[in-house]
Amino acid sequence: MDMIMNRLLGIQKLLDKTRQADFLAPLLLRIFLAPIFIIAGYGKLTALENTAYYFGEILGMPAPMLMAFLAGATEFFGGIALLIGLATRWFALPLMMTMMVAAGTAHWENGWHALPESTLTVPWEWRSDLIEGANERKDAARSLLKQHGNYDWLTETGSITILKNGIEFAATYFIMLLALFFMGGGRYLSLDYWIEKKIMK
Repeated sequence: MDMIMNRLLGIQKLLDKTRQADFLAPLLLRIFLAPIFIIAGYGKLTALENTAYYFGEILGMPAPMLMAFLAGATEFFGGIALLIGLATRWFALPLMMTMMVAAGTAHWENGWHALPESTLTVPWEWRSDLIEGANERKDAARSLLKQHGNYDWLTETGSITILKNGIEFAATYFIMLLALFFMGGGRYLSLDYWIEKKIMK
């Protein structure tokens, strides 16, 4: 028993040594999220009237022009801040709020999954009826394309699917931002680290 415990403690010590590279986790989260938000924000800001129309007429949001501008600016400038690791925890908050609003207004009625997964990957999907409907339409689209289109060419780089557009991506981004909110931008490769190091001297 002592030998097993000693081995486990030895493994634990090795695992503890990996903390020297703990800056990689927030860095990779930032690199993953930054382009998503920068591109989404840029798209909203450069098509502000269309975005406001969608927010107001389709989603029924109040003050759609203001909301479109705030969402676009938050995503664009927040994405840049994440990329360079500047005020990471500060920007994580409005970005998380934006993801909550997106999940609640644009995606909630579509359930969890972004794609119509035949096998549910989570037990809390509340719109399985949309999955059945989407898969039925996907089968119909495949059948039509096989009869009247060059199906092999159309599916050469990926299969045909239908977007269910649930909250999955917004929720995933929220969780990643939540991790950054608690961890910060990470050591060495974020401006936050060097600014704090300078201030704390």
